[in-house]
Amino acid sequence: MILVALEDVYKDYVMAKTRVPVLKGVSLQLAAGEMACLMGPSGSGKTTILNIIGGIDFAGRGRVSVYNQALAGMSDKRLSEFRNKTLGFIFQYFNLIPVLTAFENIEYPLVLQGVDKRERRRRVAEMLEAVGLAAVKNHRPDELSGGQRQRVAIGRALITRPKLVIADEPTGNLDHTTGKVIMELMKELNEKEKTTFIFATHDPMVSSYTHRILYLQDGTIVKEERP
Repeated sequence: MILVALEDVYKDYVMAKTRVPVLKGVSLQLAAGEMACLMGPSGSGKTTILNIIGGIDFAGRGRVSVYNQALAGMSDKRLSEFRNKTLGFIFQYFNLIPVLTAFENIEYPLVLQGVDKRERRRRVAEMLEAVGLAAVKNHRPDELSGGQRQRVAIGRALITRPKLVIADEPTGNLDHTTGKVIMELMKELNEKEKTTFIFATHDPMVSSYTHRILYLQDGTIVKEERP
């Protein structure tokens, strides 16, 4: 089953009245249960592709579908509901809520889903253990290191058991050992829950866990490998 399909996608940004092409005819498909990653130099379009798949940004031209739905045609409310129920996001710069503790940041997507309080607390406690943050569960983001904040962001993305996880440099602020623990957790979710993952990364360790690597250069996919 194909979960994500991009067909001949173009995307430009306007900077200081200058139009800058970022994606130049990108086509890709992501199957259910697949772990894939995008690799390439900064500015090659990796994050833009993730944002388009997640409905954070939209293609200028081309066709995009996620779970056979065109995100560009959804209302803001419907798109928010779709993301919350279907997708997990790991952002490069965390995007944590500063007034909430680590526990509360991870719990928040479950609150939005209306999960029972007792079940929320059980699942968050398990996730805090899994990402190694039980000792700092009551700390707010400004009391955590960059690596700890990254682990909160990862816990928040995985807590809803999403069908698709979109991860932008998920190990970028982690040491090698912690990064490996996190990737093992994602691999386990992929194998047990059939969770689908797409990463953007510069880290060869991350790509070694995936089924397929797509290399980008100047807004196009130039090569594909299977590790």
